[in-house]
Amino acid sequence: MVSNARGSPVKALLVEDIAVCTFILSTMLHRFNCEIVVVKNGKEAVDLFLEGKKFDIVLCDKDMPIMSGPKAVEKIRALGGTGVKIVGVPADDNAMEVFMTAGADVFVHKPMKLETLGTMI
Repeated sequence: MVSNARGSPVKALLVEDIAVCTFILSTMLHRFNCEIVVVKNGKEAVDLFLEGKKFDIVLCDKDMPIMSGPKAVEKIRALGGTGVKIVGVPADDNAMEVFMTAGADVFVHKPMKLETLGTMI
């Protein structure tokens, strides 16, 4: 579970290229008062970490243009992103192994339930 002891909002990075999925997951994150940054591919996510941005949780799709979710997870971990909880959130039933091998902490198949997200926030 991700939490901020100081009472500040949980900083969430949503890595998703499909607008409807972005809307749904953003709405869910807002229900938990998260501060959300949205990017459309793995490269944009990695670039934020290269810029020194910090997040408490990352929700990451699998298949995106430019850089896939698992590749982004691998690069974020290689950059030292060990203090962030990374959740693989693909529509693909067979994506669990690739996300977990890349360094994700959790795998949740779409559609994610609000209660499931709540246990991670």
